[in-house]
Amino acid sequence: MEDHRAPEKEEKFSQKVWIVAGIFSLTTILLLLFKTLFSVLLLILAGALVSTFFHGLSVLIQKKTKWESGVSLLVSVIGTFLLTGLLFFLIGSKVAAQSSQLADSMPQMVEKAKMEMSQSAAGRKLVEKLSAPKAQQKARSLAKVFFKSGFGVLGDLYIVLFLSLFFTASPGVYQEGIVKLVPPAGKQKAKKIFEKMSETLKKWLKGKLFAMFVVFILTGIGLSVIGLPLWLTLAIIAGLLNFIPNFGPLIALIPAVLVALSQGPLTAGIVAGLYILIQITESNFITPMVQKKLVKIPPAMIIIAQIVIAPLSNAWGIILATPILLIIMVLIDQLYISRQNENAHT
Repeated sequence: MEDHRAPEKEEKFSQKVWIVAGIFSLTTILLLLFKTLFSVLLLILAGALVSTFFHGLSVLIQKKTKWESGVSLLVSVIGTFLLTGLLFFLIGSKVAAQSSQLADSMPQMVEKAKMEMSQSAAGRKLVEKLSAPKAQQKARSLAKVFFKSGFGVLGDLYIVLFLSLFFTASPGVYQEGIVKLVPPAGKQKAKKIFEKMSETLKKWLKGKLFAMFVVFILTGIGLSVIGLPLWLTLAIIAGLLNFIPNFGPLIALIPAVLVALSQGPLTAGIVAGLYILIQITESNFITPMVQKKLVKIPPAMIIIAQIVIAPLSNAWGIILATPILLIIMVLIDQLYISRQNENAHT
């Protein structure tokens, strides 16, 4: 007997297939859209951090000079650009020459390092593993992820700079615009959260910039005492990369050790010891001293944040992992933990 329900079953099965395909396609589009928007949000966050620096500096200027807030803010922005330009004028040519020398001599330094390491059995095994095609491919992939940018390096910096100037000029406009999207019952809470975020990021940035400066000074003094060539460029690299927790100091150590190996394994060991000592001093004494009242972040949480954010973004995700984590912690504290505490006391 012929089954008349067969075409109906096939039609239902076809509909289910199209539904599953549609859901899969929509999910893929949403994920791609989220990844693109996340990269844009990172640039916005970077602009907000630069704006936070300008406002923090203007508050300091206002306290010292008793000028009006608008004048102090203008001096903060213009003074920062003038000071940066002056530093480039004074040491820019020397740093550029040393950077060019470092880039030109890097292949020879790498080969010399391989030769030094090959003198021991453990070193030979390490060189073989690092020279393997799979290891080199992984290194290139990691470098591609780290140095990849949304709109090109110059494009990203251009966007961050102009966003920071807009945020600096009228931060209240953007904050109020976001608060307006919140239901009336939650507007006061939203304002409180913004204030808490601003305060937390300001304290964190203050501590981080001070730590970067101290690392630059200590590294510069240490390398110059050792008599290492290119000490100024290496010290600047160490100071700047200290902004990136965990991975930054490790990346800064590599060129320093390679330069030191040109003077012998003993010098390389001394330089490595110097960098480790400076990082121990920075992480255990300098940063805690400056960020006394800041929310303490477990080091493992920062590494987890960097690992999770890296695949979703580019270099900005790794650089800004800590402020992103701070924002998430403030949101959790204000929206969940504080409410739990309030309910416990009622």
